[in-house]
Amino acid sequence: MTQARNTDVHGRAAPRSRLYAAFAALTLLLGACSTANMVTVDALPTPQRERTVLLSASEQREHLRILGAYGGTYENQRVQAMLEKTVDKLVAASERPEQKYEVTILNSPAVNAFALPNGQLYVTRGLIALANDTSELASVLSHEMAHVIARHAAIREDQARQAQLVNRVATDLLSDPIFGALALAKSKIALANFSRAQEFEADGIGVGISARAGYDPYGAQRFLTSMGANAHLRAARASIDPRAPDFLSSHPATPERVTNAVASARQYTAPGAGQRDRNDYLTLLDGLTYGEDPSEGFVRGRRFLHPKLGFTFTAPDGFTLDNTPHAVFGVKENGAQALRLDVVRVATEQTLPEYLTSGWIENIEQKSIEEMTVGGFPAATATASGDQWTFRLYVLRFGSEVYRLIYAAKNRTEAVDKSFRDSLGTFRRMTVSETNSAQPLKLKMAMVKAGDTVERLARRMAIGDRAVERFRVLNGLDEKDRVKPGDLVKVVVE
Repeated sequence: MTQARNTDVHGRAAPRSRLYAAFAALTLLLGACSTANMVTVDALPTPQRERTVLLSASEQREHLRILGAYGGTYENQRVQAMLEKTVDKLVAASERPEQKYEVTILNSPAVNAFALPNGQLYVTRGLIALANDTSELASVLSHEMAHVIARHAAIREDQARQAQLVNRVATDLLSDPIFGALALAKSKIALANFSRAQEFEADGIGVGISARAGYDPYGAQRFLTSMGANAHLRAARASIDPRAPDFLSSHPATPERVTNAVASARQYTAPGAGQRDRNDYLTLLDGLTYGEDPSEGFVRGRRFLHPKLGFTFTAPDGFTLDNTPHAVFGVKENGAQALRLDVVRVATEQTLPEYLTSGWIENIEQKSIEEMTVGGFPAATATASGDQWTFRLYVLRFGSEVYRLIYAAKNRTEAVDKSFRDSLGTFRRMTVSETNSAQPLKLKMAMVKAGDTVERLARRMAIGDRAVERFRVLNGLDEKDRVKPGDLVKVVVE
């Protein structure tokens, strides 16, 4: 969550469908045009290519918009060099070897990769962390290059401009804070809003490029499988089905893409052939930032901490939190409760009760407005009603900003309302030691020893929520796979 730049965000209480859509949209960002982003360490020298991509004024604006939406660039010279070397090798084996490409690593935990028509490629560090060898990375990069070669990216750019116009109109006409978040999320999804046919075509072209470049063409199968497992893990946490119709309308189901990727790979070689360089790849990932960047706030279980803004709070029991550039979203296991936390600027002369009734949310119950103090900070609360949801609203003045905590419930009982109030009571200023010790999680490579099991290794993960499942997804292991002595595996550490 970033600090608000606007003076206010107008909105009204949202019904169930919009809330679900907002959370689903945030989850589905992981699946956008996701593919692994990995680099290859070659023994053979690769000719140095001209990588500079010239940007037009509109492309420069799009580039800056992407950086703003995905946390800016992530600086890691070793991984960057690996990416560039892999791209050079793939370009030489592609249908358009004269095309220039430039790769940017985005500082985002999301699993995503995409390309602009001019050859500007983007991969998130979350995608890099999910891949397990260089052929998986090559499958992602070649897939995105295929969109450029087939001119899908140019078609999509026109669609994205139209989507942005629609989003601006929707945001202006519908004063709804959660719908506004959905519009912003959809504008990101538009970056990868290819048709099913285009995705399948890019998979086929990409597999061919990878195979001709000497990589294991079955890397696409492995990464798409990991991507699907990662999406299902996140969906299980938030009670959201990643195969929802809105997602499938613009992206093929992962099982379909896996089947087609295998069919394409079989045209070139049998499984087991081609370059993978698993150990070299994993070694380069040692120390890679995992999850959120603390400078933009981060989640630890039910707790959210923001060292830069200097505050922390804890969500009610059973909630899963998701930090985005615009707000922190949370949803309870059964999907019957949700929350949103954001920050806005409010004139100092305007009281908090006045702000609650200033029109940014409708259907306020006037008798419910109450002033209070939370952690020594002035605050106010009220309730509001939507079609199928009821809302408990809190606004709290912290420094020069006002923080808004919007709790939503399908059935807001006294017990539920108390859990919301107790959660607000955890909002406080971070201590100096907490701020100083707020470090990102990192990937660490571990050598499997005799007697090690998935469960034992998962206990080393600095993640308390479903650590065994996360360990399996992160290392490309299904439920039946076992680790073997001598294997390198990824664990998440503080």
